[in-house]
Amino acid sequence: MSEHRFDLVVLGGGSGGYAAALRAAELGQSVALIEKDKVGGTCLHRGCIPTKALLHAAEVAESAKDAARYGVRASFDGIDLPAVSAYREGIVAKKFKGLEGLVKARGITVVAGAGRLEAGPAVRVGDDLYVGTDVVLATGSYSRTLPGLEIGGRVITSDQALALDELPSRVVILGGGVIGVEFASVWRSCGVDVTIVEALDHLVPNEDIALSKALERAFRKRGISTSLGVRFASAVQTPDAVTVTLENGTSLEADYLLVAVGRGPATADLGYEEAGVALDRGFVQTDERLRTAAAHVWAVGDIVAGLQLAHRGFQQGIFVAEEIAGLSPVVVADTDIPKVTYCSPEVASVGLTEAQAVERHGADSVVAYEYNLAGNGRSEILGTAGIVKVVRRVDGPVVGVHLVGDRVGELITEGQLAVAWEAHPEDIAPYIHAHPTQSEALGEAFLALAGKPLHAL
Repeated sequence: MSEHRFDLVVLGGGSGGYAAALRAAELGQSVALIEKDKVGGTCLHRGCIPTKALLHAAEVAESAKDAARYGVRASFDGIDLPAVSAYREGIVAKKFKGLEGLVKARGITVVAGAGRLEAGPAVRVGDDLYVGTDVVLATGSYSRTLPGLEIGGRVITSDQALALDELPSRVVILGGGVIGVEFASVWRSCGVDVTIVEALDHLVPNEDIALSKALERAFRKRGISTSLGVRFASAVQTPDAVTVTLENGTSLEADYLLVAVGRGPATADLGYEEAGVALDRGFVQTDERLRTAAAHVWAVGDIVAGLQLAHRGFQQGIFVAEEIAGLSPVVVADTDIPKVTYCSPEVASVGLTEAQAVERHGADSVVAYEYNLAGNGRSEILGTAGIVKVVRRVDGPVVGVHLVGDRVGELITEGQLAVAWEAHPEDIAPYIHAHPTQSEALGEAFLALAGKPLHAL
């Protein structure tokens, strides 16, 4: 057995892991980054980047179909799936190459292999032991399924959906959260008949109810079918199809069943509990500064209960590296982290929903305002419908910003600043939003809540 010593050993090279490694190396620490697959993790290779590339290809397809509306002569002749796949993989390869170069330039030692945590703290990879003054756990997540529903054949997760070499004609999607609605959006743009089955009463059920309803209206207009408030019962496969049965007796036949019921923490059989790290339902338990119960062992990303977002992982990785270095970084609460769902139309939010704000502060202490994108010039030019909803405390700060519409994900950072800095609408109202931009819709909402609406009643 060979023993190798570093200031920091990071187990897992996804968003949180490589962010911790890069920041620690920048701060002068020696770093080993252990990854069993490819640095970049799910986000780069099977999640955020490839799926958003598909969504952009879908947007181009929709633009071609709708070109006559803008006075452009064009025709939509179909989807060249191998070419779309090549485009997607080209983007992933370019970003991966850039990340590899960055890791190398920072002097980080990359260890290829499956690691297991040991007391020390240390991580064992085969016959080698990597001992760190500190260890960061960043082993990411996996696609969940439901009890009794096995993945295989025509029952697939997002991983297999990305690898399909054919366009299905009919798909049932189990789950109306982020992954489900994004794949529904892509497939519908490609001409696939799509039905979403969601056990709760609304799509994107973690969002403000106004956004859920707006997305449901948009999906109906696009021809995406939904079955809401009904649970899945069973799935039976044949060589050519899969039949999905719901608890109300409804049967749906499709080429594939996409299981999109969320992601679970990848923590099993990695030695965590044996090394003194506490788990709860598979999630690593940490304090607010991401320390685990084991001394000098930290955890970041999807294995820490809360929002499972790549940018949360980045932030936590940077946070831990700076905390270890004694820089006392600021803790960012999950409610202050922006969320974006990249379907068409997009959904974006930060802070409390109106219902959450009422529960926390009382109905008489909360006021909300909705601005319809129909009044926004840029949105009209883009041909998108949607809303901007801002929630504030009465005579107090903004506590939530919620948007639905094409490209609104690009606006949510302003919402994050308003919520995280506890800005009052009156603080924001004097500042100017460029015309014509969709950001003006946010400005209009802040103006209205400040008591001086311009284009709103």
